[in-house]
Amino acid sequence: MKCPYCKFTESKVIDSRPTVDGESIRRRRVCLQCGKRFTTYETIETSSLMVIKKDGSRQPFDREKLMRGIVKACEKRSVTKAQMDALLTDLEQKLYARQENEVSSRIIGEMVLERLVQIDEVAYIRFASVYRDFKDVHSFMEELMRMKNSVRSIEKNRE
Repeated sequence: MKCPYCKFTESKVIDSRPTVDGESIRRRRVCLQCGKRFTTYETIETSSLMVIKKDGSRQPFDREKLMRGIVKACEKRSVTKAQMDALLTDLEQKLYARQENEVSSRIIGEMVLERLVQIDEVAYIRFASVYRDFKDVHSFMEELMRMKNSVRSIEKNRE
């Protein structure tokens, strides 16, 4: 592990502990040359997941790109960073549990929408407007009706 301060390649681990979510290990290190401390995280390397886009092209799954879309949809809403992280972590776990190397962007979008409608209805509509590429007010209204029916069924299941 290269020291971020002096770039020396040798360090000593002085503390290790799992992160709160249990998905990685946090390690405190000390550089054997300059003596400064720094933190590293060790995570499981998953097999690469390819996303099949609408146009048929393929690109690697990019957690950060998806997070930017979710953050944009939740902008100025009462959705916490923890809720967005939990949504994305849950989605990733479900995608990798499918044990498939490729997944369509449509499936990913629907999975995000399924969770967003439970978290914040406005964020849901914002994400859907980009994901579903509304062409006019009519298609926007159709989505509002779809969301309204979805919320009703969720509320009915809670009762």
